[in-house]
Amino acid sequence: MKASDLFVKALEAEGVEYVFGIPGEENLDLLESLRRSKIRLIVTRHEQAAGFMAATYGRLTGRTGVCLATLGPGATNFVTAAAYAQLGGMPMLMVTGQKPIKTSKQGHFQIVDVVRMMEPLTKYARQIVSIGNIPALVREAFRQAEQERPGAVHLELPEDVADEEGDGKPIPKSYSRRPIAEEKAVAHAVAAICTARHPLLMIGAGGNRKTTRDVLREFVDPPGIPFFTPPMGKGVIDESHPLWLGNATLSDGDFVHRAIEHADCIINVGHDVIEKPPFFMRSAEEKTVIHVNFLGAEVDPVYFPQIEVVGDIANAVWQLKERLKPREHAWDFARFAEIKRHFDAHLAKGQHDSRFPLYPVRLVHDVYQAMPEDGILCLDNGMYKIWFARYYRAREPNSVLLDNALASMGAGLPSAIATKIVHPERKVVAVCGDGGFMMNSQEVETAVRLKLDLVVLILRDDAFGMIRWKQENMNFPDYGMTLQNPDFVEYAQSYGAHGHRVSEADQLKPLIEQCFATPGVHVIDVPVDYSDNERVLNREIKRLSAQI
Repeated sequence: MKASDLFVKALEAEGVEYVFGIPGEENLDLLESLRRSKIRLIVTRHEQAAGFMAATYGRLTGRTGVCLATLGPGATNFVTAAAYAQLGGMPMLMVTGQKPIKTSKQGHFQIVDVVRMMEPLTKYARQIVSIGNIPALVREAFRQAEQERPGAVHLELPEDVADEEGDGKPIPKSYSRRPIAEEKAVAHAVAAICTARHPLLMIGAGGNRKTTRDVLREFVDPPGIPFFTPPMGKGVIDESHPLWLGNATLSDGDFVHRAIEHADCIINVGHDVIEKPPFFMRSAEEKTVIHVNFLGAEVDPVYFPQIEVVGDIANAVWQLKERLKPREHAWDFARFAEIKRHFDAHLAKGQHDSRFPLYPVRLVHDVYQAMPEDGILCLDNGMYKIWFARYYRAREPNSVLLDNALASMGAGLPSAIATKIVHPERKVVAVCGDGGFMMNSQEVETAVRLKLDLVVLILRDDAFGMIRWKQENMNFPDYGMTLQNPDFVEYAQSYGAHGHRVSEADQLKPLIEQCFATPGVHVIDVPVDYSDNERVLNREIKRLSAQI
């Protein structure tokens, strides 16, 4: 068979359903092999967007998402998506073409050393040099992408290698189980939890795996240990749970930080230091931090746990749960309950604010009210991410997809497209700032072409709002932040999507509900007022939380 056919058979053996991307002339053999396969090619309008889609597929399914590009500029457009998947812990394979490696007819035209370019951004990057290498290289790429910690991998398939003839068959997946935590480490952690007066649970991104989510729910309820999350742990346990103390969206000074300060033992499940620190450790504090994760702790100046429980997280949490006897210790959660009451009251302030452009708390509240329980929000990166992470109560795992690792703008819309492909039965909303939306706005055409039912909120402040806020905090004058946007209603309609504009606060919730009931892609222009960023997110929250 042809090498490109064997390559596609190897992808099929790994369970690949979709390949996202833009082919070039160096991929034509591979493209023909894909055409004859069971795999569906999703052609995008930019390679970066294809990478975001593949990474999101990996994030939602736990299986490797695959994206395709040609050589040179097509491959270099994958760089941001590679970092997005690698830092975010999302399994993704990038496949790129290359000029013939045995005989060159065009000198160095378009040639970049893509494999070396990808090495610092991936777990594994290789060039395929013969048909005989394909089964092993594909199997190893998928194994590396999916094993903890998941991430990005890359394979380069040169044009002349893809056209080679030969024999071979895919290497099947091996059966494997992750190592479990050592018994003495578990016993040491249990002793620390039992002797603590105010234990507190933190659920990070590494806890957001299917088996881990199930056992974490069992861990929380019988002992009654309060919990909080960093942004990428949102929804692992329903945030309407009475023991949820909030999301550590801000670096310090929030209500949840009062709970962290009070805790004498923090059980840190699945924390990834790629995220901004959800809390700061200080050597003078008498606080025990228990690191429960697939890998040992990566120590930095603000994170140096005293106890490490290393192994499969689900099993480790199960072992802790089985050994804890809630009635055999003297835990005191009274202060946590008091903080929770004040926090809940604070979150309710502003939910019915009628000002226009929309006040962010009202915006988040109305989106929350319009979303079904299993609806999925896909957040781009901007000022609104802080408001949604803090005020939106995620009800299910992976129901609020945000990137707090690379924090790249431009990912929201592609992420929503992939989410709708994976979950066609669920309501999906992309939440983008005007800056982030315009970085990959061309993918509206992709969504329309795929006949997706999708809602895209463009939160418009005609500026790079997050950076403007930081600029203001540093007492710099407003410079370089103001944007001039197209008419987003007409822009959406030019692609064949439905365009809408909100002109008063009370319109947003019923408009989202109307869009959910009407098939097609809906783009909603939502003017938003960020003038209260500093007052609320810095001064008011710190003042109120300090009074508890």
